[in-house]
Amino acid sequence: MSSKGLTEVEGLRVGHFTLAERPTGCTVVIVDGEGAAGGVAQRGGAPGTRETDLLDPSNLVDKVNAIVLSGGSAFGLDAAQGVVRYLEEKKVGWNVGPGIVVPIVPSAILFDLGFGGDPTIRPSADCGYRAAGLASNGVVAEGNVGAGAGATLGKVAGRDRAMKGGIGTAAIRLPNGLTVAALVAVNAVGDVIDPSTGQVVAGVRTADGKSLADARKLLRDGSLMKAAAPRPAENTTIAVVATNARLTKTEANRVALMADDGLARAISPSHTIGDGDTVFALATGRWPGQADTTIVGALAADALAEAIVRAAARTQGLGGLPSARDLGTVPSRLK
Repeated sequence: MSSKGLTEVEGLRVGHFTLAERPTGCTVVIVDGEGAAGGVAQRGGAPGTRETDLLDPSNLVDKVNAIVLSGGSAFGLDAAQGVVRYLEEKKVGWNVGPGIVVPIVPSAILFDLGFGGDPTIRPSADCGYRAAGLASNGVVAEGNVGAGAGATLGKVAGRDRAMKGGIGTAAIRLPNGLTVAALVAVNAVGDVIDPSTGQVVAGVRTADGKSLADARKLLRDGSLMKAAAPRPAENTTIAVVATNARLTKTEANRVALMADDGLARAISPSHTIGDGDTVFALATGRWPGQADTTIVGALAADALAEAIVRAAARTQGLGGLPSARDLGTVPSRLK
């Protein structure tokens, strides 16, 4: 795994903007040049998205110029409009006529309105514009930043036993130069599980709040039958996976679908009625080799799972909720 994160994929830049007034923000992935083939997998029960229909292989547009991940629930979809404005100023987008471009900016949001202060404070178009202006190809910041600033996790037994979530990223580069990477904002109902060990990294805590209860055990022993069900639209894990391989729009959608398995490996339970889990895929086509979609998709699932674990490991406790660092449950490789 590379420590640089999503920007290990050539041609991608990432920018975060975090509001100071309340823990929330947005994260922007910008594709340099003419854009990238894009796809999406949406398997959560409470999604909030923009421009995902155009990623359907049966539809016309075949290039994506940016992806936006945002807090703020449906209000946070406004952040994408700021990125559209930024790209239009740079004359980047789908060419629809002489001197006219329409930037293609799919987006997904997570719910963080109940965390850390006034719920009327949420990402706006200005937030997206500023995140786009900050985008770089350097090491991607993780933890309580951007779309992950107000993220929480482990809410399967109620928010009072939850922990702090956040942003994580990871990349895999093969010796032949093929690169696959992931960026994720983890705001899940479920626990974060380290797939390499099966251990819980962060999630629902015991009643005294001092240790991890393990949602898998609570599900099996019937304890959660007595707990209030997670409310729809108050959670959601949203992600971008990317590769430097050359893929068609159809293949990019398959990669997104396969990558979503990484979410299921590292979050338990996942894709619940209270989550709007959405995974975007981008293929920049800058690697000259012949791509195998199955290999790219399998690597994307691995990268996404690791990014989820990193999101739990890199965040700091906030708003009365502890982090994995506070409980001493960070995997040794990430300490």
